[in-house]
Amino acid sequence: MKKVIKKDMLRQASTHVRNTLMLVLLTSFFIIPMSAQEIKTQETIALTKKNFLTQVADYEKNSKEWIYLGDKPCVIDFYATWCGPCKRIAPILEELAQTYKGEIYFYKVDTDIEKELAQDFGIQSIPTLLFCPTTGNPSISNGAMTKEDLIKIIDKQLLSKKK
Repeated sequence: MKKVIKKDMLRQASTHVRNTLMLVLLTSFFIIPMSAQEIKTQETIALTKKNFLTQVADYEKNSKEWIYLGDKPCVIDFYATWCGPCKRIAPILEELAQTYKGEIYFYKVDTDIEKELAQDFGIQSIPTLLFCPTTGNPSISNGAMTKEDLIKIIDKQLLSKKK
């Protein structure tokens, strides 16, 4: 009887180990390639305060007037990872970043990490989008927008396209 119990215990342990290994293999097969693909196709650029001051505008040095430092217009998305509307607009911004590649920079600022930058711009609701033309002052929009509305603003305010 003891030998039968030991054989059953060994069989159960073997089955458990096999199932666990299968789960690990399947999980890594499906999750890792998707993450790698996501990283490769990401077109928006994460922005820190330090990068903002060198790539967008050094508002600490030029506090009286807006001087855009980029060579192309940009859209800056102030967002948070936990924000529902931010999650809805993120894939739209990624798609537009691909559509307007070479014409416009698409930046994103995580307001939970870059609290000082968000505070400097008075960001109180998210998502907040900052549209920066190469000349003139930027415009700001609060809340999630449709793809069509974003295209209208980009074409009219940043690329000066008439429609």
